[in-house]
Amino acid sequence: MPDPEEFRKIMGIVSTEIPKLLDSISSTMYKQENAENFGKSIATFYKELKAAGMNDEQAYELTQKYMANFSLGGMIGQVFQGRGRGPDISGDIGEKIKEKMKKAMDEDDE
Repeated sequence: MPDPEEFRKIMGIVSTEIPKLLDSISSTMYKQENAENFGKSIATFYKELKAAGMNDEQAYELTQKYMANFSLGGMIGQVFQGRGRGPDISGDIGEKIKEKMKKAMDEDDE
């Protein structure tokens, strides 16, 4: 367990960097152009399932799961549950936090 001062530094970095990261992700995900492309992607996914012979219920259920993989809440939930199905953003987040923590600690030591 880190000493209280080190823990305070870690929490300070986490509390500033995670909100920035989430803002960046959400602004990227919710741009109008991205929303239009997402809608087209979902429609294509559903049509392909139907063309492959699935009934409406099966295609709808799989489409819902497909959509959940692209929601910000769904991604965050998967990261914290260790079930990322898309790009492994959990490792990237952890590495960025470690880099910021190391940089802040190095600056404090100077």
